[in-house]
Amino acid sequence: MPSLIPDMASDTATKKFDIAGRRTRLREFQSQLVERMQAVRSGVDTRENQLGVMIGPNRWLLNLQEAGEIVPVGPISPVPLTQDWFLGLANVRGNLVSVIDFARYHGHAATAIDKDCRIVVFGSSLSFNSSLLVSRVMGLRNVAEMELQQDSAQNDNKNTIGLNRSYIDSDSHVWTELNLSMVVQDPRFLHVGL
Repeated sequence: MPSLIPDMASDTATKKFDIAGRRTRLREFQSQLVERMQAVRSGVDTRENQLGVMIGPNRWLLNLQEAGEIVPVGPISPVPLTQDWFLGLANVRGNLVSVIDFARYHGHAATAIDKDCRIVVFGSSLSFNSSLLVSRVMGLRNVAEMELQQDSAQNDNKNTIGLNRSYIDSDSHVWTELNLSMVVQDPRFLHVGL
């Protein structure tokens, strides 16, 4: 009668290898992303890269000069008597930053926090301790390889603060630029209290 112990040991070793492999790939991805963001900031990179993120049902492009650190979602301390899109405060490397559910801010359903969610902290160039809760970080996107969309259905409200041009990628996905420097000047965004 064959023993099950060798198969169980093999299964455990495979799972540990898979977890270690995922961690290694994640570290490599994060390292490459940091290197490319630094190259863009220093002017060495000639591509028109922007950080692609999913916020609610939409794809957004964030300027690398305005996007700061990307961190996993940790504990968020709620603040009473605030708007439903203001999730509260989070400690990111010793700094308190407000966490905004930008999907909810735009009238969509609240973002369900899961393992793919991240917090994108506003860059230091904005001098604004805030961050966006994103459903998923999609990596760097080169807008030079996308088609500029002349009339975007996603950008019907041209008066919406912070929304710029929209692009269509090779997979027919619509990406909208989000200008964080304009967002932090929006009175509605600044007025988080009820």
